[in-house]
Amino acid sequence: MRPDWDNYFMDITRVVATRSTCLRRRVGAIIVRDRRILATGYNGAPRGLKHCLEAGCLREREGVPSGERHELCRGLHAEQNALIQAAVHGIVVFGAVIYATHQPCILCAKLLINAGIKKVIFEGGYPDALALEMFDEAGIELIQLKEN
Repeated sequence: MRPDWDNYFMDITRVVATRSTCLRRRVGAIIVRDRRILATGYNGAPRGLKHCLEAGCLREREGVPSGERHELCRGLHAEQNALIQAAVHGIVVFGAVIYATHQPCILCAKLLINAGIKKVIFEGGYPDALALEMFDEAGIELIQLKEN
């Protein structure tokens, strides 16, 4: 019997998301090619800096709605951290698939497009129509799985 690879990798992505230190939304991402995990990422503060668990949430203090003003946050997004992890270790992600617990935002969409990611598989939605529009224009396949 052939495994359901998408759900298998999404299960792993959910586990990666448990490492998140974000107070608002725990997000995980894994980059996969040929059924091999190349890199993982979760949302949290840059290496060596205080996490939101310690420093508090700037977005909460400022009343910033979800999907807006991404620059007002201590953390990097899960997709960004997965791409950075691959770069630090010299791993080529061109032509790979990314699994994410949530639809990528516009900032991550632009990075994924330029990194050569060919497909995005995600569960939870995110209020960012421009990201969807750019993925479509770039010819990147998006697949939303049902949340478990």
